Amino acid sequence: MKKAAVFMGSINDMPVVEKAINVMKDFGIDVTVRVLSAHRTPDAVAEFAKNARKENYGVIIAAAGMAAHLAGVLAAHTELPVIALPLKNKALEGLDALLAMVMMPPGVPVATVGIDCAQNAGYLAVQILGTGDDSLMDKFADFKKKQYEKCLEIDKEAGAKYNS
Repeated sequence: MKKAAVFMGSINDMPVVEKAINVMKDFGIDVTVRVLSAHRTPDAVAEFAKNARKENYGVIIAAAGMAAHLAGVLAAHTELPVIALPLKNKALEGLDALLAMVMMPPGVPVATVGIDCAQNAGYLAVQILGTGDDSLMDKFADFKKKQYEKCLEIDKEAGAKYNS
């Protein structure tokens, strides 16, 4: 199975980002976590991205707030899919990061999840890696089936309590 890498610009982002890490670990994915900045350590970010494919990575998640250039810098230096995770901040509640991440130039795409939606970044990484690993895709299918069944059970309970 290919590995996943998770980047964040600051260790202060960990409380949000660890939700993505936990999702992938729950599915048995080997995750590498890096705390590097597109602005303070651009050479280290680029070096990792350039070598990620040959190091058996299959996807990279990049979490950042404010200017949010981390995902774009990674995507510029790798052929691998990059998932951008915009993070909420005090100034603009993460809207600035979201807009920076979705407005990439042609040929340098990043997939972007919602602001602070780290779990979805993790689930998207599972799906991406699952395209090359049937057992991982089967695990994800089982997860979705359990979600479906749980929703039906909640619906049944709500109906029994409130419907006439």
